[in-house]
This record gives sequence, C-alpha cells and structure tokens, in this order.
Amino acid sequence: LTSPLPSSHSYRGLTLVLTFLSYTSYHLSRKPISIVKSQLHPNCSALGPNPHNDSNSSTWCSWAPFDGDNYKELFGALDNAFLVAYAIGMFISGIFGERLPLRYYLSGGMVLSGLFTALFGLGYFWDIHVLWYFIVVQVCNGLVQTTGWPAVVACVGNWFGKGKRGLIMGIWNSHTSVGNILGSLIAGAWVSSAWGLSFVVPGIIITTVGIICFFFLVEYPEDVDCSPPLHHVMTISEKDPEAVTSNEGPLSLSGQSSVDHSHSPKEPAEEPEAISFLGALRIPGVVEFSLCLLFAKLVSYTFLYWLPLYIVNVAHFGAKEAGDLSTLFDVGGILGGIFAGLISDYTGGRATTCCVMLVVAAPMLFLYNHIGQNGIGTSIAMLIICGALVNGPYALITTAVSADLGTHESLKGNARALSTVTAIIDGTGSVGAALGPLLAGLISPTGWNNVFYMLIAADVLACLLLARVVLKEARGWCGYMARKRGY
Repeated sequence: LTSPLPSSHSYRGLTLVLTFLSYTSYHLSRKPISIVKSQLHPNCSALGPNPHNDSNSSTWCSWAPFDGDNYKELFGALDNAFLVAYAIGMFISGIFGERLPLRYYLSGGMVLSGLFTALFGLGYFWDIHVLWYFIVVQVCNGLVQTTGWPAVVACVGNWFGKGKRGLIMGIWNSHTSVGNILGSLIAGAWVSSAWGLSFVVPGIIITTVGIICFFFLVEYPEDVDCSPPLHHVMTISEKDPEAVTSNEGPLSLSGQSSVDHSHSPKEPAEEPEAISFLGALRIPGVVEFSLCLLFAKLVSYTFLYWLPLYIVNVAHFGAKEAGDLSTLFDVGGILGGIFAGLISDYTGGRATTCCVMLVVAAPMLFLYNHIGQNGIGTSIAMLIICGALVNGPYALITTAVSADLGTHESLKGNARALSTVTAIIDGTGSVGAALGPLLAGLISPTGWNNVFYMLIAADVLACLLLARVVLKEARGWCGYMARKRGY
C-alpha cells in the first residue's frame, strides 16, 4: 500500500505544469500584435524605390488601413479593442468560473482564443484591409481570453496552501514572461516575410495546449482521492500577534485558526458556495490591491504593447531585432516575480514588498528613457532591471496576493471564492492594462519622454494606494516584536 502523499505530489506537479503551459500560451498569443505593428507601418524609404507608381511614395509598403498618418491611433484602437473587452469580461469571468467545471471553462476558452488569434493573421492571407475586421477579432479574442486567469489561479489555489505560496507562485508566474518571450520570437520569425503566420502559429499552439488541458487537468485534490492543502499553515504562536494587530490584508491570513485546516476546496460545493461581487469587495485588502494593480498593470502592458515600437523609433533597430531585444524586459519580469514572492514569503509583507519595488521602479524608468539607448550593454541591463521592478509587484498581486485573499479567513474555508476574487483583482488591473496602451498611443506623438512621465506617475500612484495596507503590516510587525521582547 502506498500513502496518498506521493500521488498528491505528482498531481500537484502536473497541475503546475499544465497551468504554466496554459497561461504561457495565452500570453504567447497576445504578444504578436506588438511585434507586427512595426511591419504594418514600416519605413518604406529604407526598402528602396517604390515599385508601384500609383501608390503613396512614403507608405507604399504599409498595410492598409494602417498606412495613414494616424497609424499610431489605429494601433491604439487595436490594443484597446482587446484590452477593454478583456477588462469588461474579466469582471464576470470569475463568476462563470465558479459555476462551471474549470477544466471545460479553461479548455474551451483556449480553443476559442486560438481561433480568434489565427483569424487576425488570416487577414494577411485573405488580403483584408478594413479596420472593423481586425477590431471585431480583437474584441472577441479579449472576451474569450478572460477564461484563463481565474481558472488557472483557482486550480493552483485548490492544490497549494499558504506555506511558500509566494515563492511557488512567483516561479509559476514566470509563464507570463515566458509566453511574452516565446510570442516575440515566434512572431519575429515571420514578421518580415508573412506576418499572418505570426498570429496563425500561436493560435495553433494555444489550441493544442487547450486540448491537452481538457484531457489531463485535475481541478480538485478530492477528484483523485488526494488530501486538500492547508491554506493557513503558519502556526498561531508565530503570527497571532500580527493577526490581532493587523487583521486586514494578507498578514492576517497567517494567523488563521487551525479549525480552518479541515476545510477542503470541495466542501463549499455542498453549501451555497458562490460569493457575491460585493461580498468579495468586502474582503479586507481586495480594493487596495485591485486599485494598485490597475496602475501597475498600466505600466506593464504599455511596455508589452509599445516597447518594440519604442526601440525601433529611438534605437533604430529593425522589427525583428527590436522584438528580440524587448524579450529582455520579460526576462527581468521572471526574476522580479520570483524575488517578490521569495521576499514576501520571508517577511510576510506582500504590500510592503510591492510598495518598495514600485518606489524603486519610478527612477529606473526615468533612467532607461534617458540613458537606456546609449549602448547595447546599457540597454540590456536597464531592460532587465526595469522588467524586474515593473513586473515583480504585478506578478505578486495577481498570484500570491489573489490566492491569499481568495482563501481569506472571512470566507470560512470557501476556497471556491478564488475565481471571483481573482477576477475582481485582475479585472480592475485590466482597466489599467487597457488605459496604458491607449494613453501611450495618444501621448507618443508629443514625444516618448511624456510617455515615460505618464508611466512614472502611474508607478507612484500604485505605491500610494497600498499605503494603508503597508501601515497595517508595519503595525503588525511592531506589535509582534513588542510582544516578543516582552517574553
């Protein structure tokens, strides 16, 4: 006879791998648009004389309707068609995720995402030059992609308790950056020859991964006779003083009574398990972290959609070289997410970790804009540092913080609230994700300096919105140390 422990470890590993591959493919399918932008409106004069005498001499190689002087605004419209649809859809996606089998919900969303991603690229082969086609495809893709994040976080939250959640999910969250990197490389492979394949190939990849998840993903430990995780594994003796002093925000989770240890993610299914939208908002910390993520994601997604074009315009690289160089920002994001998770696990201060990284990110963004293109070495170093500082807080909030709040003590073991809480936090963040590229498109004609000033202001606002939670964490530490010295 064997104990359930090895089996549990195997299924946990399988869940991590499948959800990692799943969200990697989501981001892989979002990245091509930023790479292809520079090909839809390239510098035609660099390609030689105009072979078509009846075409505009300066934009003959551009892809209509992006061949006009308003091409940046049209690119911004493309970005926002996806991001606004994503932000709106995310607020209701978690509610569906709670009520539908996560495996079906996730797999169906991935197959549809693959379809709409491929349809954008097929516009190249079908010689489509009308803006509404690309806008409609982006809107549909934005809506179906909301199935991903609540589903994968809920699956991981069902299998992993609080313990070292920050580190585990920090490493796991590298799927975002890995997807961006792979998306850049795959899109870059065809961007100059047949840019339609830059979308079709990622569409095929996400569809394939979705089918694999349908057959092999296990939603709950109880489905395979494994023990559920302990969502509050730290002992009262270690953290109870902090819980008493600061019972709002992530720190309070550590002080949860051991009576909750017996609750499994499946138990709420036997009761009315759904949590209302307003009920989720009343969980301490949800509003603060949601608003912080709005501005943090604004910065991250502005880089996601505009960094390659910025590098082309400022450093004068080609489309492929700029796409490859932009992947270093995501390499930094991987390191930042792991570092943020590790530090927040060690200190117990999720909000403080985010705040410190946001404070340091502001001057680093200023430096990157002014000296980041002075040399290839400087550019590489600055991209990695900025990527770590910008994406670290974003990664921590969307993973460990969301899982912490989704298993908050006020939910009395109702871990199924994970989908709704995650959707609220990421949905609010997605408003910023939509706003950032839009503002970049409107501001960039006045100069890239102004775009960076906007990003720095957003970083500062994100930090200020966490001030109350940071103060509570500080009071918790002070109270704990005072009690410790009193013994």
